[in-house]
Amino acid sequence: MSLPQFRLLTVATANEAVELLAKHGGRIRVLAGGTDLIPSMQQKLFEPEYVLDVRRIAEMKGIREQPGNGVEIGALTTLTTIEQSRLLRRRYPVLTEAAATVASPILRNMGTIGGNICLDTRCLWYNQSLTWRRACGFCIKKDGDLCHVAPGGTKCWAAFSGDTPPALLCLNAELEVLGPTGARRIPLSDFYTGIGDDYRKLQPNELLTRVFLPEATADYRGVYRKLRIRGSIDYPLAGIAVALKRSNGHCADARVALTAVNPAPVLVKGATEALAGKVVDASLAERIGNLAAKTAKPLTTSALTPEYRREMVRIFTKRAVLAAAES
Repeated sequence: MSLPQFRLLTVATANEAVELLAKHGGRIRVLAGGTDLIPSMQQKLFEPEYVLDVRRIAEMKGIREQPGNGVEIGALTTLTTIEQSRLLRRRYPVLTEAAATVASPILRNMGTIGGNICLDTRCLWYNQSLTWRRACGFCIKKDGDLCHVAPGGTKCWAAFSGDTPPALLCLNAELEVLGPTGARRIPLSDFYTGIGDDYRKLQPNELLTRVFLPEATADYRGVYRKLRIRGSIDYPLAGIAVALKRSNGHCADARVALTAVNPAPVLVKGATEALAGKVVDASLAERIGNLAAKTAKPLTTSALTPEYRREMVRIFTKRAVLAAAES
């Protein structure tokens, strides 16, 4: 499939990028790693007049420890860099585990943490060629007014499938977003809307520039488990992140998050309270798995049935909680 015609713009600073985003409004798309954007353009899901190449912005790359204040990660830092970071592996292992599962080594060399956070939502009816989508009458997310996932509904249920955001949710990460009036810092948990066709709170004239990992969640034990058909390349059909802090054999604090089974990455409701102060055993882990299955809302967005995916969420969560407690 060929790319649509577009004009490529390049910049060297984040401020220059924001100026062009403000100037060209909805006619422009940001190119970082390109691992999601380019295939989507080939499928004619996006046909921007301009493509903004931000890969030369040095200030948006790298991992920097801030003594006493956690770690700062540039949005253009590659997933391979995150996967291989000794600092992150030692202090925030749930993030390196999640990054290591994304796609394949070549794609992780290209893909960025910012791109994974901003990953487009997807489903069986959306992520297809123009010819395929036309034959199905299009959908709410692109060119139509029908949701094939939940027929008769007025909401788009395309699922969010990024691997690193659930890990970042478990770490209470924050984002820096740069716009024409300056930078704003927001919790990652406030970045997503839970609506498939308008899934993030990022204005057309804004750019995600940095990710902050707080000192408070450093050194938590971390585990990420991913369900997919193939052992590489595939997006998750369900992803479970667990970050857990132990004290005297008990769970002092913990968070569990899901991806690929909702229109946004989500924390498992009640998991933190259920784990606090407890000794983690198989019975407690199964309870957390049941909470995860209730939080998950997998619909027919993939080739596997919602019932199977919900059951796998339960099983994978139980395993992840036990693994985190034993690590």
